[in-house]
Parts: sequence; structure tokens; C-alpha cells
Amino acid sequence: MKMKKIPLRTCIVSGEKLEKKDLFRIVRTPEGNVIVDDSLKANGRGAYLKKDINVIEKAKKTKILERHLEVSIDETIYDELINKLN
Repeated sequence: MKMKKIPLRTCIVSGEKLEKKDLFRIVRTPEGNVIVDDSLKANGRGAYLKKDINVIEKAKKTKILERHLEVSIDETIYDELINKLN
């Protein structure tokens, strides 16, 4: 039986290649809103973050999400990510 290929995505902070289930997807929608995409299929420009408190804190401190999505990120997005971890 042929093995199914598991697609990997890269965390923008750590640079690790991980399965989608191990990552959060943050999306800038075509309207310009920033959301945490639980379905992993929302329309818009996306960026992946590893499900790790240290990675989320580093993304917040270095503003790497703002550079990738080319829009300012509200504090509530980071709070939502931290709450989803717990």
C-alpha cells in the first residue's frame, strides 16, 4: 500500500517544518482583518506559528507576524493563541 504524503508547513518564527496539526494559521483576510484560522482553509494571506508559548511570545516581541501579513496585529490575536494552547 502506498504511503500518503503528509504536507509540511514552516513556522515563521522557528523555521521548523511541521505538520499542519502542530501549527496555528493566522490569516489576513481580503478585507484586511486578521483572524486565527481553525479550519486551516480560510481565504487570504496566511502565516504559520508553532503551537508553543515561547514561539508566540517571540512572534509578539519581534513583530514578525506584522511583517509577514503586512498589517498591524492586535494584542487580542496573541491572547487568543495563548488561550488556545491551554
